[in-house]
Amino acid sequence: MHREGKQLKSYEYINDFNIEGFQTDLISWFEREQRDLPWRKDQDPYKVWVSEIMLQQTRVDTVIPYFLSFVEQFPTIESLAIADEEKVLKAWEGLGYYSRVRNLQSAVQEVHEAYDGIVPNTADEISKLKGVGPYTTGAILSIAYGVPEPAVDGNVMRVLSRILSIWEDIAKPKTRKTFEDIIREIISKTNPSFFNQGLMELGAIVCTPTSPSCLLCPVREHCQAFLDGTQSELPVKTKKTSVKDIPIAVGILKTKDDKFLIHKRADTGLLAKLWEFPNVEVLKGLTLPTNQLQEFIFNEFQVEASIGAIVSTLQHAFSHLTWNMTVYAGVIEGDVKETERLKLVTIDELESYAFPVSHQKLWKEYRTSQPI
Repeated sequence: MHREGKQLKSYEYINDFNIEGFQTDLISWFEREQRDLPWRKDQDPYKVWVSEIMLQQTRVDTVIPYFLSFVEQFPTIESLAIADEEKVLKAWEGLGYYSRVRNLQSAVQEVHEAYDGIVPNTADEISKLKGVGPYTTGAILSIAYGVPEPAVDGNVMRVLSRILSIWEDIAKPKTRKTFEDIIREIISKTNPSFFNQGLMELGAIVCTPTSPSCLLCPVREHCQAFLDGTQSELPVKTKKTSVKDIPIAVGILKTKDDKFLIHKRADTGLLAKLWEFPNVEVLKGLTLPTNQLQEFIFNEFQVEASIGAIVSTLQHAFSHLTWNMTVYAGVIEGDVKETERLKLVTIDELESYAFPVSHQKLWKEYRTSQPI
């Protein structure tokens, strides 16, 4: 039955819902079919925490090698708490959303200092840690500690929207609260870990955003959308506003002795504290992009450079904007006064600095097209 536009209380959605049967079918399926993922090897709350932060806005297949490498470099709370930030950023390089790992390290430092290196096991304490929102709180508590706390992400909202025929807009913050209230009522008190992971797994591999595999679904008999034939219409989600396109000119500048100019971004804001090649937003109606780049490099870094041919073009999308990047090869004229935020580095030395994905890609393009 369609309930679009109608706000219901959480308990109204589960009237006549077979909670016990749903729990049994979901958990039994998860026990049989769960994917073999490295963070499921044990219930170490630190590893669960790292995996959940990595999995935010990133595909499982992408996360696996990063997770293995990260926990090898920083196997404990203490090792991450005392690690050099540059090394932590380098270990995260390529995952994007670098504020996630900065917040993770900051929160881990608090756990190391205030909780003797033991991740808190209450929602009140863990939710106060930097970067730990309601979803991560619920995931850590339920998976690592067996606490029946809801962990609501996009996968879970999609699954429950279909199962319970919920026609509320999942893009609205208040809708998440509805799902959290529902899960508090239907979560397994004896095995909240497998219940929450089962919902996540179901959304990831069966109840997918498009073309859900309903005939393979272990909880199909509990699903109202399947009975109504509305699974392709749910969940309801308003579209994001259009993103802003920004033209960027980037200079990969080389000295006569084959060193390259890099600088560190600001300590706050987009891609904070990461290293990159000099670049500037190109303003329309002014001089040529090459001239704007040359003037920016001189004004910002007091470096004289000649800008040469286009190496490549690259588009890099964020959630709210897109960089349309034109990459130029260039030569540095004269001396460079190096600082903590401005460096001349060799090709080998470049490997030890953390760059955003966009600049990793353009460097690869440069290496392919330019003799060094």
